[in-house]
Amino acid sequence: MKVVHIITRLILGGAQENTLITCKLLAERGHEVTLITGPPLGPEGELMTRAREGGYRVIVIDSMRREIHPRRDRAAYRELLRHLSDLAPDVMHSHSSKAGILARKAAAEVGGMKIVHTIHGLPFHRYQSWWRNRLYAALERRAARRTDALISVADAMTAQALAAGVGRDEQYTTIYSGMEVKRFLRRPPQTEAFREALRVPARGVIVTQISRLAELKGHEFLVRVATQMVNEKVVFCFVGDGPLREQTESAIARMGLAKRFRLTGLLGPEEIPAAVHASDIIVHCSLHEGLARALPQGMLAGKPVVSYDVDGAREVVDGETGILLPPKDIDGLELAIETLAETPRLRKKLGANGRERCREMFDHERMVTRIEEVYEGIAAGEAQGANGEP
Repeated sequence: MKVVHIITRLILGGAQENTLITCKLLAERGHEVTLITGPPLGPEGELMTRAREGGYRVIVIDSMRREIHPRRDRAAYRELLRHLSDLAPDVMHSHSSKAGILARKAAAEVGGMKIVHTIHGLPFHRYQSWWRNRLYAALERRAARRTDALISVADAMTAQALAAGVGRDEQYTTIYSGMEVKRFLRRPPQTEAFREALRVPARGVIVTQISRLAELKGHEFLVRVATQMVNEKVVFCFVGDGPLREQTESAIARMGLAKRFRLTGLLGPEEIPAAVHASDIIVHCSLHEGLARALPQGMLAGKPVVSYDVDGAREVVDGETGILLPPKDIDGLELAIETLAETPRLRKKLGANGRERCREMFDHERMVTRIEEVYEGIAAGEAQGANGEP
């Protein structure tokens, strides 16, 4: 097939990694693949270099940005119309909210192609103003009417979208966001050097969150936990960068917690397996997330995970693989970390269970095979059910 993938920007992030893996494997399997994206602006790093080495065509539309900007958005829409007319793909597959709205409208106007959209995370949620939620839900409902198939990275995304009137049940398929699982199953040779670079005390326990330092990611909850934690062996590690980096560092310094925290800054995808293996516990305190890739990454490395019960987290985290907590529960978060820090046997048991749970569930080859099945199904005129079966 001739397939065009469209995403708003190629920063370091789960949706972006998912898209690049999909494009690369589709190209390797003989499909003609083009990726259209905006510039990778922002402090979160870039994946453009990796995209250009992926074996498929990459087109950058400078006017396609994350922020709402009517004049730029109209320019991006015109560029999408032009490129889709020239490329005439069999399938247009969009990712992320801004690209998903613009690209689906453009694809429908050009015509002659099937339209697929992946929901990595919904743009409307409880921590946002009512008018933004109303606007985004209305835009998503309209875009869904132009869409042949909707892919969710978690069942929770499907349920939330349907509850908001976005699409119909038969349009949805859940396909978990795949990754190169072997890179996380094996302990990289750089692991010990990474741990030593953190300057952790002997027998220290490293508690790591891997995410952008941005709003709703929940780093402030771990800072608050550190203020009341008695166990001096616990060291917190934040992997990533973002607009709240300076604010986070200031809070840590103001509270006298510099000895408790390590901030690594940006790490490339190739460095993440060593960071995960060097850690003892993986946490994810986000309040809004489709399904954080850091959770299965931690499990594949045999680490116990602690997460707030938001969106798709409960589809991988339970009493067998980690600890799931109500959002914003500071005391519960402290108790979970204290318990795991003091109980190596429990850490090992939960980590082993998580590894078995995720080994096949998040395999990237399996993900792309299921995406191909969606393409083939809509090309043949078959409706896809929410469970992925025709």
